Amino acid sequence: MNMAELTPMEKSLARLREGNEMYLAYGRSDGNVTAAMRLRTAKEGQKPFATILTCSDSRVIPEVIFGCGIGDIFTIRVAGNVVDPHQLGSIEYAAGHLGTPVTVVLGHTHCGAVAAAMEGHADGYIGSITQEIQQAIGDTKDDYEACARNVRYNVRKIQEAFAAHPELKEHTVVGAVYDIASGRVEWLF
Repeated sequence: MNMAELTPMEKSLARLREGNEMYLAYGRSDGNVTAAMRLRTAKEGQKPFATILTCSDSRVIPEVIFGCGIGDIFTIRVAGNVVDPHQLGSIEYAAGHLGTPVTVVLGHTHCGAVAAAMEGHADGYIGSITQEIQQAIGDTKDDYEACARNVRYNVRKIQEAFAAHPELKEHTVVGAVYDIASGRVEWLF
């Protein structure tokens, strides 16, 4: 693949794919997390190449999964990787002000929020999340299928929200599911 011929969005996705392949091959992340990089980004600011909207599950660490370091990706975390105006505002900031050409909605297998939605739990504050996920997953009881449906649903929500936004209507939004057992990211496009 000739990186020079790719669009910024294609380069970003290629970099994420390659980072996950390296993580799978070597069992570690080679992202730059050095003091020098920390100081450089403190001085020069951040220039992430992608936005990742993912779950707040402690087993899902996008920087590790994609082999990224400080300043590489703009990460938004919320239980169940659901979208509301707060997440939309964060994506708008990343795309519109930081210039990220792509947003990845990254779900994962064995998601507690998705499991709670499948089981019908709607008590407390988590209820606002599980009710949203229930709309996304329908009646499926398959873990992977529920996670994939939830990702696709949230991809559509972002696309629909940005369709009327002049600066963001061309922003690319894609979905993926991270398998917490294997470490592999499956792209849903």
